[in-house]
Amino acid sequence: MKNIISILATIFLMSLVSNSFAGNDRQDEINKQNVIEFYEKAINQKDFEAASRYLGSKYTQHNPTAADGAEGLKAFIQFLRDNYPNAHSEIKRIYADGDYVVLHVHSIREPGTRGRAIFDLFKLENGKIIEHWDAVQDIPEKSANSNGMF
Repeated sequence: MKNIISILATIFLMSLVSNSFAGNDRQDEINKQNVIEFYEKAINQKDFEAASRYLGSKYTQHNPTAADGAEGLKAFIQFLRDNYPNAHSEIKRIYADGDYVVLHVHSIREPGTRGRAIFDLFKLENGKIIEHWDAVQDIPEKSANSNGMF
């Protein structure tokens, strides 16, 4: 009898652990989808109003060349509209781990140029973006290796 109870308790505990991971996987997918939609609206469509629906009550910007908050994002999107109306970014990879989503992006501000490789890191809270970091690297004409940046 003790063995049966022990086995049932183990099965019960395993189902709890499994369900908690499934919930995390589901939230990871929701967070990834929200970041993808935000990125498309903000960077490719250059539509602050549509993008702002994905922001939390606060938006902390860690890029030292961009102003903080939703108004900083709005100004950056206007900068893109004014100076790079044909800019387009393609998400090459996306990773999620809990409240963090990472994008690996090929950004081309001027058609016909090599563009830049970007890693964007977003922190979400309740499915809304509340923080952003990035690292940007120009794609060189020549590389010391043949691996490519993407």
